[in-house]
Amino acid sequence: MRARFVAGKVFGAFGTLVFVLVFNFFLFRVVNDDPTGKLFRGRNLSQDQLDRRRREFNLDGSKFEQFIAYLKQTMRGNLGDSFLSRRPVTTEIREALWPTIALVGTSTILSMLIGIMLGIAAGWRRRSGTDVAATSFSMFTYSVPDFWLGMVLLAFFAVKWPWFPTGGFEDAGSTATGFSALLDQAHHMALPCITLTLAYIGEYMIVMRSSLLDTVNEDFLQLARAKGLRDVVVRRRHAVPNALLPVVSLSALNFGYVLSGAIAVEAIYSWPGIGQATLEAIRGPDFPMLQGLFLLLSGSMILANLAVDLLYSLLDPRVRGR
Repeated sequence: MRARFVAGKVFGAFGTLVFVLVFNFFLFRVVNDDPTGKLFRGRNLSQDQLDRRRREFNLDGSKFEQFIAYLKQTMRGNLGDSFLSRRPVTTEIREALWPTIALVGTSTILSMLIGIMLGIAAGWRRRSGTDVAATSFSMFTYSVPDFWLGMVLLAFFAVKWPWFPTGGFEDAGSTATGFSALLDQAHHMALPCITLTLAYIGEYMIVMRSSLLDTVNEDFLQLARAKGLRDVVVRRRHAVPNALLPVVSLSALNFGYVLSGAIAVEAIYSWPGIGQATLEAIRGPDFPMLQGLFLLLSGSMILANLAVDLLYSLLDPRVRGR
């Protein structure tokens, strides 16, 4: 891989991150110049008490002074304190990160694997019963809102037939540890994971099917068949690897969304992840928390895009010459 190509991509990602950092500071101050007034409304605080709260949250001084303080804090890994919990934002995000990675990460991997297999089966047997069934199923799950699907699954499999818990990360008051605790968490994660997996399958299936259809008539496949290779070998060794390139890009970008959580599904199942934390911060409003979450999402997407560019250049060397 050319050093100039890698350096250009890394520099571009760094420049985007700097822009996001600046935009992140001014965005929430344009929305509300003095959030403490709304936060402490109705508490009969004196002006001195309000001023003390502004100093506590670094909201005193000019915008330039606030911006410099914000940059210094961010560079030290300090994202400020939450308005609501008075705890460091980094601590709040760190505690919500594992549940989100477990839920959204698992569902992303499952939907990717299932979607790719369905796309291969449908694209290789175009206009067959398999193609019609797989495409219809994928289009249905892709078009159904994930929050509606979550409520339906919750109503049937947690209320009507109480096979799964209605929500939460683990049983209330549970003292289980080790493998027992993991089983308890997996039991609670089953329904939200199924919901997100079904919601994400469609895009992988559609992209894989379309990419494979573009590949099946290529000359190198005809040559492989002319050599006497079996159809299954032609598909596995030649067609699928070349059709995977768009799916690789989609997968890498979707993994960038893992850290953003799934707000609607996490809210329905009371899952204590990043999505739930975002919803609570919006209700607050908790601007330091929102700033930290926005920076986390933006940074993960920038890194995901960088990974896509570098990985795609490895899989397709022609990209490096453009």
